[in-house]
Amino acid sequence: MKTAIIYWSGTGNTEAMAKAIERGLKEGGTDTAVFEVDKTNAGIAEQYDKFAFGCPSMGSEVLEEDSFEPFFAAVEGKLSGKKVALFGSYGWGDGEWMRDWQARTSKTGAVLFEQGLTQQEAPDEALCAEFGKRFAAF
Repeated sequence: MKTAIIYWSGTGNTEAMAKAIERGLKEGGTDTAVFEVDKTNAGIAEQYDKFAFGCPSMGSEVLEEDSFEPFFAAVEGKLSGKKVALFGSYGWGDGEWMRDWQARTSKTGAVLFEQGLTQQEAPDEALCAEFGKRFAAF
């Protein structure tokens, strides 16, 4: 099964999460590719079986609005039946953006993996890699 990790990162924290999740997926035996959101498009949905989407909380706990939100809006209609993991970092708030994102993704018919992985500020890369290993087995 091929897995794509697609993320947006402003400070590098979500990027570090993506790379650690990639390590865990590969250790779990999954064929994995990582993409910055600006270097892909919604057509990627036809090329992969599983997706890990990463975006930090921005502003008043929303997805990044210039790059990630438009990408996700374009791809979400193609996620039905796909296995999807969500992850991201935050600096404030209580995780509302992740809860909203999970609910939105569930409505697409995607098969959500666990609860979205959130990390405050600099991520625990070992925890992220374990998340990736579990997603590999999902």
